[in-house]
Amino acid sequence: MSVMERPLSDAPAPGRYRQYVRAADEGDLLEASFASGDPDALETLHRDLADDVYRFVARTVGADRARDVTQEVFLAAWRSRDRFDPTKGSLAGWIMGIARFKAIEQLRRNKPEYPTDEMGDEHGAHDPRVEDLAQQMLVGGALARLPERMRSIVELAFYSDLTHAQIAAKTSVPLGTVKSDIRRGLGRLRRELEGLDAVSGF
Repeated sequence: MSVMERPLSDAPAPGRYRQYVRAADEGDLLEASFASGDPDALETLHRDLADDVYRFVARTVGADRARDVTQEVFLAAWRSRDRFDPTKGSLAGWIMGIARFKAIEQLRRNKPEYPTDEMGDEHGAHDPRVEDLAQQMLVGGALARLPERMRSIVELAFYSDLTHAQIAAKTSVPLGTVKSDIRRGLGRLRRELEGLDAVSGF
């Protein structure tokens, strides 16, 4: 849990913040359980993320191979769970990073002409289209997992390009809460993207 998401004392968090603190606690617990090798954590992770991973893989390598590649992603993540570092980003971002490498690997396998980087590292190539799609899918999934009010406020700020004051007026949410929701929401999205960037090859 980040400093910003912790209650200021041992007393219960104010009602309007309880859902954010609870969500952060659950995320931290899932990451810790996964890293420790708890099979239930893998099951939860698969339930929460498999659809996002499948859609990404299907759009990059094709629907006919998407199911098998999706399973490869979660198998690789489980076998390499000791490489996950929560200080470098979220577990969801890390999983999508693995999916990105598996997609590139599958493209190379089926298209010998698929480009590699200058050093010839089999895990070094970054097709901008694959990279952009991975980021889009990750951010979309991360937004969907935000608490409803926070998600709406973040979307109004960035998709509708409204100012904080305009969002407060439109939603009848206090200006300070709008600013807090945007800060917290962006912090979560940033951590997802950091997790994506933390994957160094699979």
